[in-house]
Amino acid sequence: MPQTILITGTSRGLGRELAIQAQQRGDRVIATMRAPHASPALPPEIEVLPLEVTKTDAHAELARQMEGVAIDLLVCSAGVFPGRGGLREAQCTELDWFIGLMTNVAGPYFAVRALLPNLRLAGRAKVAIISSAMGSSENAAGGSYIYRASKAGAVNLARNLAVELAPLGIAVGAYHPGWVRTDMGTGAAPVDLNHSATGLLERFAELSSETSGIFEDYLGNPIPF
Repeated sequence: MPQTILITGTSRGLGRELAIQAQQRGDRVIATMRAPHASPALPPEIEVLPLEVTKTDAHAELARQMEGVAIDLLVCSAGVFPGRGGLREAQCTELDWFIGLMTNVAGPYFAVRALLPNLRLAGRAKVAIISSAMGSSENAAGGSYIYRASKAGAVNLARNLAVELAPLGIAVGAYHPGWVRTDMGTGAAPVDLNHSATGLLERFAELSSETSGIFEDYLGNPIPF
């Protein structure tokens, strides 16, 4: 059955592929990105709206544009990966930490808060937050501190949202897309973008009130947190 899906971070990579695949299977897709006019065009059937995920006023404007629209699935895919090295990484500045945490943790929080009326209109809606296995404390390997901390925060956010939104019938899950060959993942990544997006859409379809709070990868394997 076709759904209405809103996906953040669709200018490139995983978010873009999720939007294309969801539209191709018949869903109504609303794709958001920071600068639509400066990004590669998506298929014309996909609705594109601007959204800077770190700004509350941008989310308020998105909510205004979406007023009265029921959202069956909200996918928080916008993400950044600053500072890949260790303690001496030059890119781990105050600004890098701010951008990393605001984009990867606060961004999903702002989106859920702004679009909660739309999720409630859909009845048993779902929220999917794209995290990473690098956010698993049990699998700590050092380095990439901003990304690891922010993705751990994203999982924590998903699990707490799952608790708060349970009485409203809204399920929330956190997902690891795999190490995907994108600009962010680099060409060394082993997972094909198409394969990751297909698996994630299958995982989102399986998300329910019974599994809300889950943290798993695109193949359905649970990830320790």
